[in-house]
Amino acid sequence: MRKPRIMFQGTGSSVGKSILTAGMCRVLNDTGLKTAPFKSQNMALNSFITKDGKEMGRAQVVQAEAARTEPVVEMNPILLKPSSDVGSQVILMGEVHKNMSATEYHRKKPEFKKLIMEAYDKLDDQFDCIVIEGAGSPAEINLRENDLVNMGMAEMCDSPVILIGDIDRGGVFASIYGTYMLLQDNERDRMKGFIINKFRGDVKLLTPGIKMLEDLIGIPCLGVLPYFKLHIDDEDSVSLRFKNQTKKDITVGIVRLPHISNFTDFTPFEMEEDVFIKYIQSKYDFEDIDLLIIPGSKNTIEDMAFLENNGMKQEILKLKSAGVPIFGICGGYQIMGRTITDNDSHESAIKTIEGLGLMDADTVISPIKRTVQVTGKLDFHLEGQNVSGEVSGYEIHMGVTKVNEAHEIFVTLDTGETDGIVKDGGRIIGTYLHGIFDNEEPRNALLDGIRKKKGLDKNHETVNFDKFKEEQYDKLADIMRENVNIEELFKIMGIDKG
Repeated sequence: MRKPRIMFQGTGSSVGKSILTAGMCRVLNDTGLKTAPFKSQNMALNSFITKDGKEMGRAQVVQAEAARTEPVVEMNPILLKPSSDVGSQVILMGEVHKNMSATEYHRKKPEFKKLIMEAYDKLDDQFDCIVIEGAGSPAEINLRENDLVNMGMAEMCDSPVILIGDIDRGGVFASIYGTYMLLQDNERDRMKGFIINKFRGDVKLLTPGIKMLEDLIGIPCLGVLPYFKLHIDDEDSVSLRFKNQTKKDITVGIVRLPHISNFTDFTPFEMEEDVFIKYIQSKYDFEDIDLLIIPGSKNTIEDMAFLENNGMKQEILKLKSAGVPIFGICGGYQIMGRTITDNDSHESAIKTIEGLGLMDADTVISPIKRTVQVTGKLDFHLEGQNVSGEVSGYEIHMGVTKVNEAHEIFVTLDTGETDGIVKDGGRIIGTYLHGIFDNEEPRNALLDGIRKKKGLDKNHETVNFDKFKEEQYDKLADIMRENVNIEELFKIMGIDKG
């Protein structure tokens, strides 16, 4: 007999499935239950490397953190990393399988069910309960055959389902009703209730509509969650974080590459009270930048071509000439060099391209992906000041970068290897380390240098990012408890809390 489980599905993408799954994980763990998140198939360019070097979706890492447990690849057995409009790199149990078109992947789905259930059963053996997240909508009836992430997954593990609708985008009653009515009879039997998410206003105004909807579909509303903003990593490329927020004293510009990956690297900047994050999408967005970051990329060569063709390369070079610090991470590090070569078309049909030329370095894209968690020590100079301290992060890349000029080493790993380069007094930095800004030393050094240059107050409180994240998860759990019928969710799961 399987242990308690519950599945959150949505009326569409970005309705709040990931964040509510994380919140439920924290609520359950707060009651003393050892809880695991699970998503059979995740499509995202935000990924993470586990302690044993496996790659998994970042959303399930966040959910594991909320559940106060170590992320393991069983929580996300299939990860799809889009490499084009019609195809993705398929990662099975944390390792690259192959690139597949959408048609080929759909045809192969039945073969992956055994792998998914083996991962689920392993979690079921080790945890008290599991919170499962669906993907997109279960009403995508063209994909119902061989489904393994929505109702197909619910059937595989015999899970009850809660449907989430997003009222902020409008039409929430229609989307919940339409989703429910498009389900098969046996699928409707699994649907035990619905939650309305992102509501702004007086809940009393919703009550008549909720009652009518309950009468129409015969399942209860289990809560109405208010629109809220917490600093918790999300995974969707349509994330609200790409919408520029209120301007502040320091502007960190992040180049929004077409194939941007791991933009969760920049979440730590959100907790800095004087930092404004500006996502740069065109050559007209480069004004008033204090620090420019070129992020990771799933297709480095094509993203470099994008910068060239859209006039953004010249704007970046102008910032360099003006002395603005430029920091490249992973694909961004490769883009900062002289050339990027992919003779065997591992990522792109373009064989070679000139980079930004901010450093004398050449990158060759290789078939072997490096996926590893790392720790090491910083020891370099930034604006004449020595920066040192211990750091940790993770690498996910298929390129090997050779540096051909004298430079400072950004970080020396505990293995004795080195990663990244520092030049021009710290105004040019490149590294393969994702999660680098989770560490206080490099983040504070960069921001304090800017504060000093602009005559701003440097005596701000330094915030530990891990502590900050814990506070955000606790706030999320409180919001869930205040606005969702948790007791009823426990009953649906078969949990008796006395």
